[in-house]
Amino acid sequence: MKIVDKINANIQEGKTFFSFEYFPPRTEEGVENLFERLDRMVAYGPTFCDITWGAGGSTADVTLGIATKMQNLFCVETMMHLTCTNMPVEALDNALNEVRKAGLQNILALRGDPPKGQEEFKQIEGGFGNALDLVKYIREKHGDYFGIGVAGYPEAHPDFIVDDEQQMKKNYWDSLAYLKEKIDAGADFIITQLFYRVERFLQFVEDCRSIGITCPILPGAAVSYPLHAPL
Repeated sequence: MKIVDKINANIQEGKTFFSFEYFPPRTEEGVENLFERLDRMVAYGPTFCDITWGAGGSTADVTLGIATKMQNLFCVETMMHLTCTNMPVEALDNALNEVRKAGLQNILALRGDPPKGQEEFKQIEGGFGNALDLVKYIREKHGDYFGIGVAGYPEAHPDFIVDDEQQMKKNYWDSLAYLKEKIDAGADFIITQLFYRVERFLQFVEDCRSIGITCPILPGAAVSYPLHAPL
């Protein structure tokens, strides 16, 4: 089932809803530990869960394995992140085909961060340089099969945050125009980057609506840990 359908149903019924996001562990022990916690967390009734994707598919097998179990063993609607970082089209095709085989129907389409050791994102030969092209490609190759989420940035994309107030305002509205392009290309909903003030998120939603973005916009949030707590 597409996550956007569950989201819209909750909105229409006036229900409060939430989701959980997980990072793929680096060890088998970590994966088993995640599944133990997932079993307990799913009992709280999240609308969906999602699992991140390592740069260039570095966690591809682990991510797909976790996503498959989330969907088919724990019976929670699952969304897998997919990025452009170090991913030629052939690798993207393989990932999308494996996701379909596993019965997953939801993708969070992202440009992705630069690989470890690099300061700037660089498009590789035979790959994509932004999330917009990735959304277009998914729709071109898989039609309406996948529900697609994209990222939104209440403070503008980190690559375009500057000290100059006027330039920052322009960058912010440029980022909204680009976000609308992703929605118009076939994305179904938006999950925001983290923010520190609720007012900033509410203004972001209002600004999105003002330029014709009508899809659901979900706020991204992170749990704050005490300094002494292990992560």
